[in-house]
Amino acid sequence: MPNFAYRGRSGGGDLVEGILEGATAGAVADLLFGSGVTPIEIKPTAVAADKVASGAGINIQLFKKKVEHMDVLLFSRQMYTLLRAGVPIMRALAGLQDSSTNPAMQDVLQDVRQSLDSGRELSVSLARHPSVFTPFYISMVRVGEMTGRLEEVFIRMFDHLAFERFMQDQVKSALRYPSFVVAAMGIAIVIVNIFVIPAFAKVFKGFGAELPLMTRILIGFSDFMLNYWHVLMLGIVGAVFAFKAWVKTPRGRYTWDRLKLKIPIAGKIVRKATLARFAAAFALATRSGVPIIQALTNVAETVNNAYISAKVEKMRDGVERGESILRTSITAGVFTPVVLQMIAVGEESGALDDMMKEVADMYQSEVEYELKTLAQQIEPILIISLGIMVMILALGIFLPLWDLGKVTMKK
Repeated sequence: MPNFAYRGRSGGGDLVEGILEGATAGAVADLLFGSGVTPIEIKPTAVAADKVASGAGINIQLFKKKVEHMDVLLFSRQMYTLLRAGVPIMRALAGLQDSSTNPAMQDVLQDVRQSLDSGRELSVSLARHPSVFTPFYISMVRVGEMTGRLEEVFIRMFDHLAFERFMQDQVKSALRYPSFVVAAMGIAIVIVNIFVIPAFAKVFKGFGAELPLMTRILIGFSDFMLNYWHVLMLGIVGAVFAFKAWVKTPRGRYTWDRLKLKIPIAGKIVRKATLARFAAAFALATRSGVPIIQALTNVAETVNNAYISAKVEKMRDGVERGESILRTSITAGVFTPVVLQMIAVGEESGALDDMMKEVADMYQSEVEYELKTLAQQIEPILIISLGIMVMILALGIFLPLWDLGKVTMKK
């Protein structure tokens, strides 16, 4: 359908501008009157409504603020409260748009309202913003529309998003101390190689004697940093960009996500957190009335791990062939025996959603414990690494001085 740019006055007398799709200008006017806007001017335009929402074709804003995870979290909670109170969805969206403190979220809600005015469903309107609402979110909203339990879906999505935010905050908190220690070690290495070792190298050259191997290695590395620091910086930057480009490829992301699960200490936390996300999303989908096959398809997009996602898709394929959830879970090879036992009980009793919720809670508890003790688990590794670094520096610097002392004593 063609697009029409309009100008009008809201019920409060404010000037309203935008773009709507419609068969004719009269149809657009009817939509505006239905939303409480009195049109002043309606004319055809070649700019699409989604271009207006994103700012393309009108204004290009650098460093434009993005919609954050917290914005979607609050949107879900507030939509549940308003819909449960009987507020019409258009009025609810208008109220949330006015109360939002993020201009980017206001633009998204404005576009969603315009899309609803055009006769689209809420799930279709939200799907116009894939960077804000995930496929799983859209699927759950669509289920809520089909079953008439939209407010229930929003509160469950709020709980799901709150769980994901909690996991992310816990990981950041646990990695803060190790990150500071590793950064301090890196800065110390740079300072030693730039200022300390060159000073000792001048002294060692005056000995006129052969230096120990460790000392020669330290001096060589220090000279390389001083003479080819630009090459080293370019190499590091190039390696970072190459890694990011590789991870963005389907094969690279799959390989990296599989390798992350094998990293000592961190790997088991990543696996448990991913499976907790899977179990929580699967329980949410099945409780909302989503068919098993569709639920597995949607959940595969939410685990945020290409390797686990591929395993979930294989589970879906097995269910399509008529296999049980338990059998496909065993074949996946990512669940613990306790979890497999709970899946078996849930499938046999018909309470699979309750069992998956128990699995999510169990994994969440384990992840919380692992994150609380993460600093204690990493501390020995950091101490050993720091000790090795100090030993290398001590051997490289003090061995020649020790040899010089012995020569002096002999004389």
